[in-house]
Order: sequence, then structure tokens, then C-alpha cells
Amino acid sequence: MERLVALPFAKSVEIAYKSIRVRLFRSLITTTSLVLAVAFLAHVQASTDIATSLLHSGTREALRALEHAGYDVTPAMGGIGETAKQRWIVILSLLVCVVGIVNAQLMAVTERFREIGTMKCLGALDRFILRLFLLEAAMQGLAGAAIGALLGGATAILASAISMGSLIFPVLPLAELARTGLTATGVGCLLSLLGVIYPAITAARMEPVEAMRVEQ
Repeated sequence: MERLVALPFAKSVEIAYKSIRVRLFRSLITTTSLVLAVAFLAHVQASTDIATSLLHSGTREALRALEHAGYDVTPAMGGIGETAKQRWIVILSLLVCVVGIVNAQLMAVTERFREIGTMKCLGALDRFILRLFLLEAAMQGLAGAAIGALLGGATAILASAISMGSLIFPVLPLAELARTGLTATGVGCLLSLLGVIYPAITAARMEPVEAMRVEQ
């Protein structure tokens, strides 16, 4: 145990970043699934924010635009919420995203048996291996979720402008849209971390000799 080494956090971040660059194609595939899921979540929430803001303007033109866009509204409504169907579709898309991340990370662990074994033979602690995978997932999650949130918000504004016209721009809820973007980004990061926990634990518990013995 005295020979085991614990590398500083900054070194772990550097190794995780270099690992992502080396496996850029696989990282892009994993990140793309997260981008699409977060974009869909942000799109649904941002569209609801825009429709609610237009409803609160209280003008007849706004009500007609909402009705033309397919919303069932009345002047007395306090807001527009997501339908049960929308919520279930969002939840299912996020679950599919998590399954995809788990699968991609398990494949990454399989490809890196020798690398993990080498690091353990050189004295890397289990918690260092675990930290390495979590850092990689956090970096990919933050990048993918941020891109997805921006994409979802932009498409929501564009789709609302097409369906409801230029009436949305004077009442565009920038604060709510920013909050929705931050929430979607946080959800994406959380999904990325949840998806990597099991593969990371699997990698951390590997015996060095068994990892080095595996044929690639």
C-alpha cells in the first residue's frame, strides 16, 4: 500500500482531457446523444416559457396566435404547462440517452483494459481510476449539455416565431429562457455522470494482472 500513489487533482484533469482528445470520435458519438436529449428537453421547456409569456401579454392578437399554434387557451389561464405526453416523451428520451452513455462507457472500459492495468501496476489507486472516468464524463457532459441547451433554446424561438409570428419578440422571456438553459445543462451533466458510475466502478475494481492479460 505504501507504493500506491495518489496523483493531484490537476493531473487527473489533464489526463482526462488528453484521453478525450485521443478518443475524439467515440467522445463525439457519446456527446451527440446527450446533445440531442438535452436539446429536446430545452426545446419543450423554452417553447412553454415563450407561450406562457405571450399569454401573459393578454392581447387578442396573442390569444389568436396561441390558438393558431395549437394551444387551448383562455384569457383567465395563468400559464401554459407541459402536457403529460410531452413529459413522458422527454423522460423516455433522457432514459435512452443514459442507456447510450452507459453502453458507450462500458465499451470504453473494454478498450482500455491494458491502459487501466498499466496505471494500476504503476501504483494508481482505485479512486484515481474512478475519478478519471468521472472527470471525462463531466467534461463531455458539460460540453454536450451546454450545446444541447443552446440548440434547444434557439430552435424553440425559431419554431415559436414560425408558428406565432413576430408577436413573441417583444415579450420574449429572456430570464426564464436563461433559467431553462441552465436547468437543461445541469440535467445533462447529471445524466452524463449517472451513465458513467457503473462503468467507472467496474474499471476501478479491475485487478491489474487480469487487465494486462486481456487480449485486445
